[in-house]
Amino acid sequence: MLGVCYYPEHWPRERWAEDARRMRECGLTYVRIGEFAWSRLEPEPGLFDFEWLDIALETLGKEGLKIVLGTPTPTPPKWLVDKYPDILAYDREGRVRNFGSRRHYTFSSETYRLETRRMVTALAQRYGQNPVVAGWQTDNEYGCHDTTRSYGPEDAKAFRAWLEVKYGHIQALNAAWGNVFWSMEYRHFGEIDLPNLAVTEANPSAWLDFYRFSSDQVAAYNQLQVEILRAHSPGRFIAHNFMGFVTDFDHFKVAQDLDVSSWDSYPLGFTDSRMPGLSDTERVFYARSGHPDVSAFHHDLYRGVKARWWVMEQQPGPVNWAYHNPSPAPGMVRLWTWEALAHGAEVVSYFRWRQFPQAQEQMHAGLNRPDFRPDVGYSEAQQVAQELQKISLPDTSKARVALVYDYEADWLYSIQPQGYSWDYTSLALNFYRALRSLGLDVDFVKPGGSLEGYALVVVPSTPIVRDATFEVFKSAMGTTVFGPRTDSKTESLNIPANLPPGKLGQLIPIKVARVESLRPGLSTTVTWEGGQYQTSVWREWVESDPQPLGGAVATPTATFEDGKGAVWQSENRHYLAFWPTQEFLTNYLGKLAQAAGIQTHALPEGLRLRRRGNLTFAFNYTADPRPLNVPEGAKLVLGNRVVEPYGVAVWKG
Repeated sequence: MLGVCYYPEHWPRERWAEDARRMRECGLTYVRIGEFAWSRLEPEPGLFDFEWLDIALETLGKEGLKIVLGTPTPTPPKWLVDKYPDILAYDREGRVRNFGSRRHYTFSSETYRLETRRMVTALAQRYGQNPVVAGWQTDNEYGCHDTTRSYGPEDAKAFRAWLEVKYGHIQALNAAWGNVFWSMEYRHFGEIDLPNLAVTEANPSAWLDFYRFSSDQVAAYNQLQVEILRAHSPGRFIAHNFMGFVTDFDHFKVAQDLDVSSWDSYPLGFTDSRMPGLSDTERVFYARSGHPDVSAFHHDLYRGVKARWWVMEQQPGPVNWAYHNPSPAPGMVRLWTWEALAHGAEVVSYFRWRQFPQAQEQMHAGLNRPDFRPDVGYSEAQQVAQELQKISLPDTSKARVALVYDYEADWLYSIQPQGYSWDYTSLALNFYRALRSLGLDVDFVKPGGSLEGYALVVVPSTPIVRDATFEVFKSAMGTTVFGPRTDSKTESLNIPANLPPGKLGQLIPIKVARVESLRPGLSTTVTWEGGQYQTSVWREWVESDPQPLGGAVATPTATFEDGKGAVWQSENRHYLAFWPTQEFLTNYLGKLAQAAGIQTHALPEGLRLRRRGNLTFAFNYTADPRPLNVPEGAKLVLGNRVVEPYGVAVWKG
């Protein structure tokens, strides 16, 4: 189904009925409203005004539209901030982040948690049984604008309490953090400050615990809202709209309390300004279509976060926030919609119904222009709605390839990268882009999640391998590829006593004796099966363990130019001792996939495939036609055997 984000408080009330009718005529089913409306819902302290929202819900409901009602907690009003300034967040430099935009609160404020409870309870009690309300969205875009971590007095107090629960005694913390170094030992938890304003680099173990704490604060805040909504609104789903390339908190953990994970898809903005690892040439080539893996990466990620997932905000035209904001090529709004559906989205919801001609987002396009006329996105959304009437979408099948995605890895490597160019998201994208260029479907799995049934498992890098995760790796029957720095640190961010790869050395009996990071322009050569691959960023000096456990043996299958092993294999497990480029991974993973019985495809630039049940989808992200190799006997249900520029083709069988 399709939906849209709507803000009735932005428009004259006499327009609401017409908007609702046109939404239905466009083929939309769901409407998300309310997530920024606190000042209209409670214009004065304790004085609620629900009359306008009552009418909006009734008006939309009369057209058969279903409502996703957002809790307005991302925008506490000015009177609330003035009354309780302790709700405000602090930046890393220790400065207050003031009122005037959005997300101006810290998750650690007990006052704000009480105010959140009061507002969400009032909303849930009034609308929890409303037949038009199909579900809820908690808050909006946790972590957006660098708001996961706050560095104020409320955060310091909460962090000390969190540490005391984790460690119990201050000497346990001192030992775990290695505080004997530089005389950093504490006498009690009350002495601990936040790590942000130290003279030079703060203890990396302190940083990692602060990042973990900050992630847990997001999960606890979300849980608070979910518990209220479940109590007063049974039978309705609860979702949150996550963001692209936001890794500051563990989305798997936050989503445990949700029914639906959703995310906000802005392919052009992400390609221009956020997707790491792209050359300027690629950013220009895909400027009007978005990189073919940028949305798919997140579709697969959030399907892994929760089996039920939506796109809560789909880009319908130029946005306002990227470095550059081109218009999508004709057909791309339709393509993005179909791509999300192909990856298993229940609903694709466009942001927004109409472009608002004021304030911060006045340059952000909607399905309609500010003059109330339809924009390009409207017709493309309507086209998808009509096409959906003719195509029955089967359930999404389990892929044969899994990618283990680790939020904690991103935190650890941002704290101690050991090289300016090291970036976890870039590394994960290298693996993902290689798999996608081979025409493969990919499931995302959290560390410790089941790997049963996967023929190929890729682990870009999981630096802390806990016992449960190790047991999953040990029992995995499929071919498993571990990237560099996997199992290189302990829980407290220390080097393992037996050297990396720690416990993983029982499965691949090697030792990482030394590591080095390489600046741009400084590279090394990896030779594998007669081919040579230039690589930079990272290299490890690996030696075979002279005393392996259980009789396992590791042998090098690729070498560096100095003859040292670059890829090591022990039975079905492989370890990459360098930063693998997409070129290397495409060839290497392609061979492993074929050996595992997985069919691969040599796709031309900009063409991607995705399967959903017995349907195969092809997406052309380029301005040139792309011919398809449709299997004999397959039936085209959408498009042609040559995919038109920025077009879609679908076949059955």
